[in-house]
Amino acid sequence: MMAILERIGLVIKSNLNALINKAEDPEKMLDQVLMQMREQLAEARREVAVSIADEKRLGVQVEAEVAQVQEWERKAMLAVEKGDDELAREALRRKTQHERFALDYKKQWDAQRASAENLKDALRALSQKIEEAARKKNLLIARQKRAEAQKRIHEVMTGLSDTSAFATFDRMSARVDQLEAQASASAEIAQDLSGDALEQRFKALEGTSDVDDELKALKARVQKQLPASS
Repeated sequence: MMAILERIGLVIKSNLNALINKAEDPEKMLDQVLMQMREQLAEARREVAVSIADEKRLGVQVEAEVAQVQEWERKAMLAVEKGDDELAREALRRKTQHERFALDYKKQWDAQRASAENLKDALRALSQKIEEAARKKNLLIARQKRAEAQKRIHEVMTGLSDTSAFATFDRMSARVDQLEAQASASAEIAQDLSGDALEQRFKALEGTSDVDDELKALKARVQKQLPASS
């Protein structure tokens, strides 16, 4: 019966190696391995149950043979009491026969009971290993997800450290500085042009006043040069 658990171990190991060679997703792979392990555990339980049932049947047969030994001994005593020695001898022969049967069944029963106990111990150990594998699976998946997250973060950081990305920002910054400078220059030019026009108007007014004053002075000189009669 121990060969059953050994065969289960070989099946699990073979399936696990096949899945690893396929390089599938770790979480899916481990889930499938655990599922197969639990299926094999269920098969092992059935086999152990059969072994225990065989052990119980042997125990019943031992009890039955012991009961026959006691029954034929009672019959032999009854024959002796009745004075029938020949019948008593036959009862004793039957008693001896059932004693041999009981002894043989007892040996098989003891061996089967020891085997069943070993199988139950092995089954408990296998069940504990499967539960331990389930816990390890959860830890492995957590480690996998953590490693994947670290990898993604590293890739993002690597992308940000690319000089071309920062150079693009520098070019855009220079472009914005240029646009701001152009806007400032345009505003300054507009302000200067507006100030010049106003100043020209005032200069025009001042120029007109000078001409009028000069015209008056000229008229005054001409008036002085004219004869009195005029």
